[in-house]
Amino acid sequence: MSGEPIKRQAGPKSGRRSRKKRRIPARTDMTAMVDIVMLLLIFYMVTTAFMMPQAMEINVPEVSPDPPIVRWSRLLTIRIDADNRFFWNVGDPAENLPKLIPSVRGKDGPGAYMVDSDALRSVLRDVNRRIDNLSTLIKIHPAARYNAMVDVLDEIDYMERDWNMQMAAELGKALENLTKEERFSYRYAIDDWVGTDDRIATEALAAAGKGGE
Repeated sequence: MSGEPIKRQAGPKSGRRSRKKRRIPARTDMTAMVDIVMLLLIFYMVTTAFMMPQAMEINVPEVSPDPPIVRWSRLLTIRIDADNRFFWNVGDPAENLPKLIPSVRGKDGPGAYMVDSDALRSVLRDVNRRIDNLSTLIKIHPAARYNAMVDVLDEIDYMERDWNMQMAAELGKALENLTKEERFSYRYAIDDWVGTDDRIATEALAAAGKGGE
């Protein structure tokens, strides 16, 4: 048709094509941080003082060819049975049956009791004040817990230090200036548990009429 305008087909757009930007991955350099961490680690390893394992020190006296003779009337005996129950008596147990030191009930099984530290301290203090030149014999059942012996030795050490501090205060001296005659030294020994001790502990429990609480 001659009267109609001719439509021109649109060709491709001229100009530069838009390119997608290439993403650059983020990268963190950890080299400096690792160097600092290693330097700090080496520093703390070199300067740290590690705690050494501590063991209880027990001064064992030398064996004497002529052991001292201790009279029954000046001997305090502390027995600890398989369940950590504490018994004490002064003198011959056949004449003076051991008494039970109050304990706290723990879990069932061996070592089920824990001694009342205040009651144990009271026994040691009162008997030492009442009897001069007292010696203490400690007998522990093989099945008793290790901390039972630790409890007794801790109370003995506490009592010895407390006694000497009071003596130093009364004399107006420093504790380290006390003479050998003025200083109190607790005398004790640890002996084996034998079958007789089982019988004595059983009789003491029967006389107390309770399990140890």
